[in-house]
Amino acid sequence: MKTLLLCLLIPACWNLMPALGQGTLPTESSPKKPEAVAEEWVLFDGKTLDEWEIVDIGGSGQVEVEGGLMIINQGDSLSGVVYKKAAELPMTNYEISLSAKRLQGVDFFCGLTFPIGSEKTCATLVCGGWGGSVTGISSIDGMDASNNATGSYQKYVDDVWYQIRLRVTPKNISVWINDHQVVDQDIENRKIGLRPGPIESYQPLAISTYNTTAAIRNVRLKKL
Repeated sequence: MKTLLLCLLIPACWNLMPALGQGTLPTESSPKKPEAVAEEWVLFDGKTLDEWEIVDIGGSGQVEVEGGLMIINQGDSLSGVVYKKAAELPMTNYEISLSAKRLQGVDFFCGLTFPIGSEKTCATLVCGGWGGSVTGISSIDGMDASNNATGSYQKYVDDVWYQIRLRVTPKNISVWINDHQVVDQDIENRKIGLRPGPIESYQPLAISTYNTTAAIRNVRLKKL
């Protein structure tokens, strides 16, 4: 009798197994794909100018490191430095950020020359030019920042830091100062180039001033 009862119970229990998840094992959850981290280069570390070349076009001011800052001293006209390893950096799809302040003078305290697609095609972001306020890109279709659509008048106060961020893509140049966008320029089918003259000695990647002393810090480049 016991044997008969056991024989009847085994098939019944077996039929219940699918409801209990027979043959279903928990699978290991797939690891989350890590978010991509953008490559970033520290172009000026506040310690040395080893990766920068001081350019003297005649009457240029000295450039030195003082208190963790790059100090570009006032010269008769252009003064500044060129980054030596520009060829190792992205030529497009990048952002450059830095902080700058004018210590003395009446013209631009940050002339950021940068490449657009190649080392041979460059332009300059001018902050505080033409008497201390004009801000924009030189040059677009042969016109300086004072005459093209990127130009605007910004008020700069001496000895006050300004955070500058420039973004370059194959289709656009954008600039923010203290998170306020001041340039949004489409560059497709536009002629982009440097203003003819001394600034051509500062390509492809450089920081310069005109008849002005400036302090520069936190110079970084990030690949987009």
